Amino acid sequence: MTATLEPASPPGENRGPKPLLQGERSAAAQFSVYLFVLVPFAALIAAVPLAWGWGLSWVDIGLAAVFYVITGLGITVGYHRHFTHGSFKANGPLRVGLAIAGSMAVQGPVITWVADHRRHHAYSDKEGDPHSPWLFGSSPAALAKGFWHAHMGWLFESGVTNADRFAPDLVAERRIVRVQKLFWLWTIISFLLPAVLGALITWSWWGGVTAFFWAGLVRVAFLHHVTWSVNSICHMIGERPFKARDKSANFWPLAILSFGESWHNLHHADPTCARHGVKRGQIDISARVIWFFEKVGWATKVRWPTPGRLARISANEE
Repeated sequence: MTATLEPASPPGENRGPKPLLQGERSAAAQFSVYLFVLVPFAALIAAVPLAWGWGLSWVDIGLAAVFYVITGLGITVGYHRHFTHGSFKANGPLRVGLAIAGSMAVQGPVITWVADHRRHHAYSDKEGDPHSPWLFGSSPAALAKGFWHAHMGWLFESGVTNADRFAPDLVAERRIVRVQKLFWLWTIISFLLPAVLGALITWSWWGGVTAFFWAGLVRVAFLHHVTWSVNSICHMIGERPFKARDKSANFWPLAILSFGESWHNLHHADPTCARHGVKRGQIDISARVIWFFEKVGWATKVRWPTPGRLARISANEE
């Protein structure tokens, strides 16, 4: 990757000679990446034999589902559609709430996540993209390497995306900077709150242990891989009904688990659109949540798709 590439500016980017990266992670920060990626992943692997014989209750399932929805929408509605792309304006409490909910998904602090994703759109599937599966070629071996890199390998690289270049709007917003600095707190809450609730609901310490495992570790790991699958699978296979300058594709099997994020081709063809599933039958839970926020007055200036807007990006346009 070089710092000389200069594509069209993503939302919030200052034009100028600022480099793609702003240094490397410290040893402690790099260790935390391994910790928060690999420990939940190990829990996810252990989940199958554990579920087979013991340690899973309806309380665990209920808590895992609730926290999956809250933190998953924190990523899709908050980190992605609101903070990264400005698909809608949010009032102050909603804006902070979305930043906290996204932080509890344990995918990185809000400004860091947004900077990475704006950089992804600026260089999508080209040199400079932090997680394209097409950076190593198109042979079977290269695509296997590319899939690993796009899915989770890129997380272990030490370079840090330059937030001053890709997210200067958030760097300048004090309340969001405070949420960013408290990422450690939101991470602790994300793991411990399910455990506390599990213990209280079952009135047993064992209920707290199993809730910590299922609604904490396993839930975080599962959401990680759903999100990362949008980076990997949705840039490799699927339908492409809209014109995008990259290999983004719609992959319907992930639509519900990703809350509509896997309608990825439309998103890359029209990144600021608040709804990604725009065709009949394309379920987009995130868009419905934004619709609710708009109806109750918490969200304004929502960038909904229009027939003219969709016609301009249709791959079938003559």
